Amino acid sequence: MAGKALKRMVKLDVNGTCYERELEPRDLLVHVLRDELGLTGTHIGCDTSQCGACTVLVDGEAVKSCTMLAVQAEGCSVTTVEGLGKMGALHPIQEGFWEEHGLQCGFCTPGVMMAAVGLLAQYREPTEEQIREGLEGVMCRCTGYQNIVRAVANAAERIKATESAEIQAAVAHVGERS
Repeated sequence: MAGKALKRMVKLDVNGTCYERELEPRDLLVHVLRDELGLTGTHIGCDTSQCGACTVLVDGEAVKSCTMLAVQAEGCSVTTVEGLGKMGALHPIQEGFWEEHGLQCGFCTPGVMMAAVGLLAQYREPTEEQIREGLEGVMCRCTGYQNIVRAVANAAERIKATESAEIQAAVAHVGERS
């Protein structure tokens, strides 16, 4: 009964949906995502914040969700791997992993993808060194990281091409109105 008295209502914005849950102040974001919201793409790999399998975006920054209390995410925008793409419309990082075979067993893949999305928000045209440095916090036990690095570079190219096409379309549209 004493534990219930410590709980409080928390509003979380996850993947564009607002959730309201009664949580204890000590509840970790990773557990709330998986156990309360059913978003099991965020994996728990080590319980020591070393592996990065639980990486999500909080206000666009890659964060290991096992190191963050859920109450700290109140008022923030949280994105999990489930929030990246939609059926029939993959996110560029998902397409990059598909094209470059950037996974083996797949356990770390959601964390790697989320770290990569955070990296690509910071660097539009990352170098190989920046990609490797940006992914240092996520451990993969199956790959040699070569295909993962290629997948992130592929995603960067896809994003650049999409942005270029959008700019060209906008310029053409403005020219049509003149």
